[in-house]
Amino acid sequence: MSDDPYKTLGVSQAASQDDIKKAYRRLAKSLHPDLHPDDPGKQAEFQAVSAAHDILRDPEKRRRFDAGEIDAAGHERPERQYYHHYAGQDAGARYDRGSRPDFGHGFGPRAEEDVSDLYAELFGRKARGATAGNTFHRRGHDLRYQLEVDFLDAARGAKRTVTMPDGKSIEISVPPGVRDGQTLRLRGKGAPGSGEGPAGDALVTISVNAHPVFTRDGDNIEIELPITFDEAVLGAKVDVPTINGLVSMTIPRGSSSGERLRLKGKGIKRGEHLGDQMVRLKIVLPKKTDDEMRAFAERWRAVAAFDPRADIRRKT
Repeated sequence: MSDDPYKTLGVSQAASQDDIKKAYRRLAKSLHPDLHPDDPGKQAEFQAVSAAHDILRDPEKRRRFDAGEIDAAGHERPERQYYHHYAGQDAGARYDRGSRPDFGHGFGPRAEEDVSDLYAELFGRKARGATAGNTFHRRGHDLRYQLEVDFLDAARGAKRTVTMPDGKSIEISVPPGVRDGQTLRLRGKGAPGSGEGPAGDALVTISVNAHPVFTRDGDNIEIELPITFDEAVLGAKVDVPTINGLVSMTIPRGSSSGERLRLKGKGIKRGEHLGDQMVRLKIVLPKKTDDEMRAFAERWRAVAAFDPRADIRRKT
């Protein structure tokens, strides 16, 4: 894979954040380790795609990469420096091609400290004595993962076992009320660190699948409930689905399509907060009407003075 995250994801440098997200999802689905359990090459490609997405999805990281401040792995690029910055010369001095920087006669302790300080400035790292054989300690990279969850699992909470970009399987607790696009941080579940550096984190972005009945508005759940003509006219007690099962609800007499009823406390629970379920009524007639229903409608029309469109005409 390319060292350029734009090329890795197959997008241009002018790509929008939405284009980047779509490109990542397409590649991640085709390269996911679950689909290629015995193919190290595909797993490596998947990791590269995840790393590229990690850079480009974050506006600040993307800006720093475009400016050349970090590389495709998110590492700081060494600042470009020159010898005369360190040789103790004044601002107007020229570099003498025939001379060498004097680090001391032989590499004694003081000379080695100077070398370490020079490398620290060149590479932006805290170098320690070269003779001590020190290892640079670096935190591991964060690994990103896209997890699709069903609507009800997101609403009620669930546990899922998933394969991370490095091929490891871990169990994720999906908290109740998690939102579409929300990112969960799993501490220490990312790439291992260098030396004694800690492991990075796993960043799991949640994608919530749509539900055929329920929709979400904040912590409230909304549903459209079909009712019959007689239930609307006479009122009734009916069973209504909620995210936690059926509950009984009273439909008032004379209800109309579009009226909204509230089931208090039947929405999303997040901590101490509990949302409601909003039920929007919709009167539905049978697809086929019989003679008795038509006769009743004709009798009612002949005596009724009700005009449901009168208010519209007054306002237009």
